[in-house]
Amino acid sequence: MSARFDAIGLVVSDMGASVAFYRRLGFAFPAGAEEQGHAEAELPGGLRLLMDTEEVVRSFHTAWEPPSGGGRASLALRCDSPAEVDSLHEELVASGCRSELKPWDAVWGQRYATVLDPDGNGVDLFAPLDG
Repeated sequence: MSARFDAIGLVVSDMGASVAFYRRLGFAFPAGAEEQGHAEAELPGGLRLLMDTEEVVRSFHTAWEPPSGGGRASLALRCDSPAEVDSLHEELVASGCRSELKPWDAVWGQRYATVLDPDGNGVDLFAPLDG
């Protein structure tokens, strides 16, 4: 298996406030990130912190609701190919994992799917569509 830990994703209510907070902690978000629906900052070791507004998440996952009592983070695992996203998703679901989003081609150029871990936390599987 070639899936590997690549990013930490957070759903945020207020992008401006979140970018300002993480910048204070030393995260290098690009200029203008506070006005975007999606923002990324590279972390040491090559990982990234990704932030999406609730509106952006609802644009592709229309039934999404903010969890009560916390839990707005997800893990994102990069796969080697779009086909691996499909096969890994299928393998996990066949083994009893719940699927939150079946594999689909995202407008930002990735094959994407989401499964839930045993506690209901989202684990995103993705690969660039261009190989």
